[in-house]
Amino acid sequence: MKRFIIKTLGCKVNQCESEGIGQALIASGQALPTTEDDMADVVIINTCTVTGKAGMQSRQAVRQAVRAYPGARIVVTGCHAQTAAAELSAIDGVDRVVGNGDKHKIPEMLIDDIGSMPSIDQQMITCTDIASVDQFQTTPGVSHGHRTRPFLKIQDGCDAFCTYCIVPHARGRSRSLPPDQAIEQIAQLGRLGYREVVLTGIHIGRYGQDLHPASDLYSLLCRIRDAGAIDRLRISSIEPAELTDAIIHLAASNDAFAGRPCRHFHIPLQSGDDDILRRMHRPYDRDYFHALVQRILKTVPDAAIGVDTLIGFPGETDAAFENTYDLIRSLPVAYLHVFPFSPRRGTPAFTFKDQVPTPVIKERCQRMRRLGAEKRKAFYRRFVKRPVTVLVEETRDRNDGRLKGLTDNYIPVRLDGPDSFYNTYQPVTITRLSDDGVPEGVKG
Repeated sequence: MKRFIIKTLGCKVNQCESEGIGQALIASGQALPTTEDDMADVVIINTCTVTGKAGMQSRQAVRQAVRAYPGARIVVTGCHAQTAAAELSAIDGVDRVVGNGDKHKIPEMLIDDIGSMPSIDQQMITCTDIASVDQFQTTPGVSHGHRTRPFLKIQDGCDAFCTYCIVPHARGRSRSLPPDQAIEQIAQLGRLGYREVVLTGIHIGRYGQDLHPASDLYSLLCRIRDAGAIDRLRISSIEPAELTDAIIHLAASNDAFAGRPCRHFHIPLQSGDDDILRRMHRPYDRDYFHALVQRILKTVPDAAIGVDTLIGFPGETDAAFENTYDLIRSLPVAYLHVFPFSPRRGTPAFTFKDQVPTPVIKERCQRMRRLGAEKRKAFYRRFVKRPVTVLVEETRDRNDGRLKGLTDNYIPVRLDGPDSFYNTYQPVTITRLSDDGVPEGVKG
């Protein structure tokens, strides 16, 4: 029996895929997970390349694994493996580099390798041209890991080709999990006792467009609702133009039906300046985004709205940045994710003129993050003295040992209670914000 560790960088899709690989290895009967304190026979690093920093961190993680686990089989996969296979394969100690197009084959590859371990004849690179992949791929079985809210990948790839983004080159074209399979996987998670599932993908709003017959995200949400196999459904990041009124109204329903979407929408804005949005190849303007947020909150007043911003895109003047800052400041969003622009070779923006100096980007990001912290605190304060329903996680807070959980509108709550509350919905009244800004509550 061999022991393995999987180290994951980047997005929820990567996390979901890592969990699937791990469970497939366990199901083979030939491998078991181990902790970082133990010596592993196989170390899998699932990399990210969305920014230059993410690529650097991925290479660092590979080198750290080589040093930390001498004699282990080192397997590198993920988006950085897809776009920089030769660079990663040149790192001394790497045994396999597997691109995204072949990631689902990793369990089978490793099971085949196990017979020849610990030696390996030669390093292997398996990196299918991602642009040629036209079928949704996933590891067998249901990926749930050890989360209270497991991820289900229902879509992969992206057709948008925003001028700054390397993801279409790392993930390929949009591909969707057939709805019957999605319903069955959610049913399996329900049978395993899970109460909430997070639907995730690279470009989730394009779900179903590649299927025959074509479908869409709203139709899938309705089928999940009708199946009644899971209590609560959370949608990961969705593009502004693809968050339809029909989807918003599903979350607004007063009926406590199984499979109801959470009152939580994460929407990438990137910039609040129309000229920059056009240069980014984003298909909306600031007025559209402003109206969308207002429409969501009119329909779902207590919704948590998260926003992505990309700061320092080439040509972003002081005035253009202020347009973004002022738009965010004017909207009652719940939180921000702030990313500095990072030129990615192979994208149009890599060659754009008027690059913004790094110190300017850093200062603008700091301002935006401070605004995000203010928005988050203001959102949490709205619910002090109010009753909420919390899905309690199966691990306690590392600092004080209290229970922790999440409301459907993405409010983290700490409370006292027994282990029997794990993975249950608990009625909680939020009493205060702690010194570190986290809502605290009491049952009832």
